[in-house]
Amino acid sequence: MAETIVLCAADEVVEGEIRQAPLPDGSNVALYRVEDHIYATADMCTHGEASLSLEGMLNGKIVECTFHFGTFDVTTGAPTGMPCEIPLKTYPVSIVDGKVQIEV
Repeated sequence: MAETIVLCAADEVVEGEIRQAPLPDGSNVALYRVEDHIYATADMCTHGEASLSLEGMLNGKIVECTFHFGTFDVTTGAPTGMPCEIPLKTYPVSIVDGKVQIEV
């Protein structure tokens, strides 16, 4: 059964920036605001051990891992540029009382 986790206030996720949020298991998610929707993916690039929230660059809905310059679509997790081939895990996001929540 899915567990709902409250991550932060929705207004803390700013267009064009990537916000890191911790999960109870010790891993992190990356939060993105794209065209007034908030998306959540695993924070770790699937190609290399690089944090997307700390080292990535967001351009529209595409996040680039600056480690090897691979890219992903943050709205789907799909890899969009080599050398990334494995999709990012994505999480369903909802906004409740101004807070970002995901299901894990």
